Amino acid sequence: MKDNTYPKLHNASWPGIVGKGLDSQPPISFDKMLKMTADAEVNGVKFDGIDIGLFDPHVDINSSDDDIKRLADKIAGHNLKIGTMVAPIWGGPTLGSDENRKTFVSMVQRACHFGKIFREHGVRQYGVIRIDSASAPEVWYKDPINSTKIIAKTFREASDVAADYDEKLAAEGEICWAGMHSWKAMVETLEAVDRPNIGFQADMSHTLLYLLGYNAPEHRILPENFDWSDRKTLEAGLKTVTDVLRPWTIDFHVAQNDGTVHGTGSHDKTGRHCLATDPNGKLDVAKDAGYWLRDGNGELTKVFQHICWDGCMFDNDVMLKQQTWNDILATLIEVRTLHGWN
Repeated sequence: MKDNTYPKLHNASWPGIVGKGLDSQPPISFDKMLKMTADAEVNGVKFDGIDIGLFDPHVDINSSDDDIKRLADKIAGHNLKIGTMVAPIWGGPTLGSDENRKTFVSMVQRACHFGKIFREHGVRQYGVIRIDSASAPEVWYKDPINSTKIIAKTFREASDVAADYDEKLAAEGEICWAGMHSWKAMVETLEAVDRPNIGFQADMSHTLLYLLGYNAPEHRILPENFDWSDRKTLEAGLKTVTDVLRPWTIDFHVAQNDGTVHGTGSHDKTGRHCLATDPNGKLDVAKDAGYWLRDGNGELTKVFQHICWDGCMFDNDVMLKQQTWNDILATLIEVRTLHGWN
């Protein structure tokens, strides 16, 4: 239905940072990302909120409580809510040293503290804390069994900290992260953590790459040299992955992918985010979102109250056009029309 009010529609702030920097393009400021999000509009519908990355140069993770409240005021001043927040855990790779792992957990704790203040403020009423293993798949492959155990132990400690704040953690399924680099490895990691407040963050661009076996050819689903016009085989592959991961999914990114990997700046190669209007996109975005938003019987799961667009590593000249964000909002509205509720 056109007038569905859930899930709420969010943009993300971190595409202004991810893949940007000294050896790429300059970052786009938080204020600019916020304004473009607030200014987007399609037939009277606007973004309900924004998911934010708690890392430089947008946000100082060691901000004072007063600074955090000022950030909340700024976002609320644009008539936006805060949803999911990304903890800046990359200085603490799980497959690094004991000190690295302590850093990882401390960054999760800081993110949870932001969440507490945002909830008390009233600007955040839903969403999770997003994490990953902060380690590369090639490190994991040196000792898969012990690597999964170490990642799980670190995630367990972080989950226990998050539980003290009544927060949930979502591990992002992305091929560039150890233990998350394939759909089977992702499930094994989550099962090993064994905590009720951790789940999976599905991103349609990244999960499409799971079907192609990048970084995990042993778990490839689609055949080599797959013919993308074979929609029936693609849908069967999407169903295989979503049936396994959907029960774990507590956060969801709408995205498009052209079936290739991409990396800019210091970011490792991962699923290439494409624009919502990209003719090379392999997904029928609005329809395929239903694999995540509906159960195996086609019933809405209503597990999360918001969905977020994620599109990283676009050129700045694309990202600084307001039409880009209007097109993205239009795609999210399509998803809500097909798979939303009141």
